[in-house]
Amino acid sequence: MIEYKIASVDSIIVYFADHISRDNVDLVQSNYIHIKNLKHEGLIDIIPSYTSILFHYDLRIFDFKSIVAFLQEHIALDRRMDKEEGRLIEIPIYYDESVGFDLAHVAKEANLSIQEVIAIHSSCEYLVYSIGFLPGFAYLGEVDKRIATPRLTSPRSKIPRGSLGIADNQSAIYPVQSPGGWNIVGRTYQDMFDKKIDGFSYLNVGDRVKFLPIDKDEFLKNGGVI
Repeated sequence: MIEYKIASVDSIIVYFADHISRDNVDLVQSNYIHIKNLKHEGLIDIIPSYTSILFHYDLRIFDFKSIVAFLQEHIALDRRMDKEEGRLIEIPIYYDESVGFDLAHVAKEANLSIQEVIAIHSSCEYLVYSIGFLPGFAYLGEVDKRIATPRLTSPRSKIPRGSLGIADNQSAIYPVQSPGGWNIVGRTYQDMFDKKIDGFSYLNVGDRVKFLPIDKDEFLKNGGVI
């Protein structure tokens, strides 16, 4: 059952479900994309999560009662996103222990070789669930359960920009240097957040991502840093 709750004086959060599942994520994203595409002038920002969407609205156009009425009119529980609707984006990754500090740890935990971990991780197609933690930091699911690995017990104080990580059944790329506790398995030269990118974030909710393994020469040739 959908719940509409006040988040602040000019925002409302809509809960679609009380647990994370692919179906619930799909429901949230399909409604997020539908309402975003309405481009209503009274909606200042729309932020989806796994089970909810936060709407920041213009107080000159909406109050709480009218924003609820508007959302009730446009939200649908039977709306489902076309699986091919999101963009398919390929991101080059240099998988190597020189930049993938935790490749050996992930392989050991999975009882696999490093090459098997790379093959499994790069064979999946990932869905962008949400953007958060840092600007351009996209939460990608789902990592194959064979290599799903818990966060590090002791986070690092500095994770280099472009580092690709695994935390449980999610994967993500650090858009800037940051502290972090994800298991780092590789690095990309692709900018994930930049003013030159339309919307600043290279990935958007609903996009689909494939990681393409590249060698050291290609990584360095395109601006990668070890």
